[in-house]
Amino acid sequence: MIQLTVYFDNPFWVGVFERTDEDTIQVCKVVFGAEPKDYDIYAMINRDYHLLTFSLPMQVEMKKKLKLNPKRLQRQVKKAMHTQGIGTKAQQAIKRQQETKKREKRSLTKAEKEHRKRQVYEQKQLKKKEKRKGH
Repeated sequence: MIQLTVYFDNPFWVGVFERTDEDTIQVCKVVFGAEPKDYDIYAMINRDYHLLTFSLPMQVEMKKKLKLNPKRLQRQVKKAMHTQGIGTKAQQAIKRQQETKKREKRSLTKAEKEHRKRQVYEQKQLKKKEKRKGH
């Protein structure tokens, strides 16, 4: 089951996709910017859903589902539509995803920095050799 929650996180509107299976949850955070209309969200889902990067699956305890009265189920859906924010499981998954991206970015930046340092060193060595050669 996939659920989208859109909320205002000052100064942007943010959407959180929650993809739940039997005992796992994956989340993806999308920043919309200005307040999105329903048709904007629908178009984004149709156009870009396959490009979304969901977090790694996180194990969660799912409550056993009981067969609900259709009217009660309808009331619960209506209540869920009016509640603000996202679930704590989704928040934890988003936080974990942010941390992994942060680590990846750090290691990438470090590698690029070392590469630049190595290039500058090699250029200095070449310049030294050129000076020593003479004309």
